[in-house]
Amino acid sequence: MGIIGWIVLGGLAGWVASLIMKTDEKQGALANIVVGIVGALIGGWIMSLIGKSDVMAFDFSSFLVALLGAVVLLGVLKLIRK
Repeated sequence: MGIIGWIVLGGLAGWVASLIMKTDEKQGALANIVVGIVGALIGGWIMSLIGKSDVMAFDFSSFLVALLGAVVLLGVLKLIRK
């Protein structure tokens, strides 16, 4: 997946995660992209811990992994901020 794919997937995953975690009003588009890309890395790491790997394509399963990681990231950030 190229850089454009990472940006698109990261932006979508970050935006949906911010809606789920109710942080959308506090974030802009760039923050959603960063949260989504970092979330994809975290989600990939979580998936490797449970024995799943090879989530590198631009498909629904990659989106779900990125979303999982982004939600975890936003949850940890909410805990730290409180």
